Amino acid sequence: MAVDQGGRARRRLSTEERREQLLAVGARLFSESPYDEVWVEQVAEIAGVSRGLLYHYFPNKRDFFAAVVERESERMLRMTAPVPGVPVREQLTAGLDAYLEYVEAHAHGYRAFHRADAAGDQAVRRVYRRALAAQERQILDALAADPEFGPVLESRPDTRLAVRGWLAFTTAVCLEWLRRAHVERDQVRDLCARALLGVLAP
Repeated sequence: MAVDQGGRARRRLSTEERREQLLAVGARLFSESPYDEVWVEQVAEIAGVSRGLLYHYFPNKRDFFAAVVERESERMLRMTAPVPGVPVREQLTAGLDAYLEYVEAHAHGYRAFHRADAAGDQAVRRVYRRALAAQERQILDALAADPEFGPVLESRPDTRLAVRGWLAFTTAVCLEWLRRAHVERDQVRDLCARALLGVLAP
């Protein structure tokens, strides 16, 4: 174990723990500043590591930011994964509760994730758009398997567009909620639920 200046022993982080630490720092910095204003040196300094060590994990800033975006996407997908056999209407409330809990608990990461589309780097924007496409597919797959909404999906070619629009709506609502947290979480959940059910109505 290493020893800090106060004489206390510090546990050496594993490779995965160190990577997670760096990504957490990156999520905070990228959520607070535009992509072009975040420097790798800042990340290394805050994490207490050398710039060389950071580059050992991530070859360049673009790869680092892409990893931040992928990390947040994977978290959101895991938290909102559909449960086979449970009706969409029942899952919607629970799924939105989990999603909003994530948004509130990982506000830095959520903001960083949605800053990716504004990044000038096309490779980073592709990572972000792939992540959104994965969310869209997850919702469409759940709808297709549902006895109530499956037929709607088959009969209405605009359903995919509606889901994509709902994701954009939910993102805008959540980002505004983080800025002005005077609205209760259950109110945000009910608003988003009504919006999805509304666009899917026959």
